[in-house]
Amino acid sequence: MAKIDKEIIKNLTTLCRIDCTEDEQQALFEDLQKILKYVDQLEEVDTSNVEPSYHVLEGIHNVMREDIVEKSMPRQVFLDLSPSHTGGMIKVPQVINK
Repeated sequence: MAKIDKEIIKNLTTLCRIDCTEDEQQALFEDLQKILKYVDQLEEVDTSNVEPSYHVLEGIHNVMREDIVEKSMPRQVFLDLSPSHTGGMIKVPQVINK
């Protein structure tokens, strides 16, 4: 198992510019130890007869339907269904402040 200690955690939080309390550093230390222990378990799995996979979706084909172009909804019906519109455009709340 890779060695990890509290000094490494402190260095990582500094490099990542993450402010952590002592309790948060301790929790991070424990979580990383659990992750490394799990990786060690994975290394014990026999993969000698398993072909390497170069892509997670290898062998998968497109299962989506074909796009079919159909007549669109009339503009006025679309505008009438919107909560608010002005000048032929849908009015939405401001999302960007200058």
